[in-house]
Amino acid sequence: HVQLVESGGGSVQAGGSLGLSCAASGDTDSSAYMAWFRQAPGKEREGVAAIDTRTGTTVYADSVKGRFTISQDNAKKTLWLHMNSLKPEDTAMYYCAAVVGHSVYFYRPLSVNNYNYWGQGTQVTVS
Repeated sequence: HVQLVESGGGSVQAGGSLGLSCAASGDTDSSAYMAWFRQAPGKEREGVAAIDTRTGTTVYADSVKGRFTISQDNAKKTLWLHMNSLKPEDTAMYYCAAVVGHSVYFYRPLSVNNYNYWGQGTQVTVS
């Protein structure tokens, strides 16, 4: 079992920057992917960025590519999302997610159905 807790959300002006953190505990050594998703009111949850925790390979949604950066520590205890050049359309609740397994590989790492562990979310508001 993996527990995830997000932090770092807040309000920022358009064009500004914000950093999110996700603290992971439990069976983190067996994690395969970790990712950030976001959901705005009335909209579907969408994948923002994902990282293969074994290789460090990252994948980004087209809407955030070049502006956001996902990273993790070597112990896989903390996941970060650094957000630059923020836009009002980035406003959403941001969630940390994880999946574990020995040989888990995703063709589409940003699919919400890949993940079975979720944090409580942290709100990001861009005005």
